[in-house]
Amino acid sequence: MITLSGLHKRYRTRELETTALNDVSLAVGKGEFVAVMGVSGCGKSTLLNIIGMIDRPDAGSYQFDHIEVTSLTEAARARLRRDRLGYIFQNFNLLEELSVFANVELPLLYRRVPKDERRRRVREVLELVGLQARARHRPGQLSGGQQQRVAVARAVVTDPELILADEPTGNLDSANGEDVMQMLQTLHEQGATIVMVTHSPSHAARAGRIIAMRDGLIVPNNTLEVV
Repeated sequence: MITLSGLHKRYRTRELETTALNDVSLAVGKGEFVAVMGVSGCGKSTLLNIIGMIDRPDAGSYQFDHIEVTSLTEAARARLRRDRLGYIFQNFNLLEELSVFANVELPLLYRRVPKDERRRRVREVLELVGLQARARHRPGQLSGGQQQRVAVARAVVTDPELILADEPTGNLDSANGEDVMQMLQTLHEQGATIVMVTHSPSHAARAGRIIAMRDGLIVPNNTLEVV
């Protein structure tokens, strides 16, 4: 599903140039659950943002389902991201002025899904994450764990082919973190492809493969298969 070849990414300021990715190559097959680990600043979030079509590499190739993403216009990348990807952010990124139901419904509005179909899908995913009773609440009325479950529901309501999760348990206590990991495991068992950035070895162990990064590089000797 994903083929990355020779990716380079640098960030420049007037005084400093930082290499975030240095000749990174990686393949992720359809149906895989991959965890990306490494210390802060190693390039893992940059890698996820490029896979998620939020950022562009300076050089290299990114093919998503045989589509060369680096050659697409910004509008074409946005359509591909909207139609085929789901993103779970560490900081939830919910809209406080909208209800739980409306936050989850938003990606379907962007896709112009008919009203009855939108409502059915939102009800289904809120049931999946156990928040049917909170549909009319605002994010500020929820706990951190509940907000992250809303974020998961919003990411999967479009039935995306690829789910990207950036430290999805980073702001949660152990019990809520385990709930989120169980949801990701369920989605993977249902056929979703998942790439997750995490600092937690126990959560990474839930994936089928762990990719270790250091200084903008994938470390081959630390790429582990998890049984």
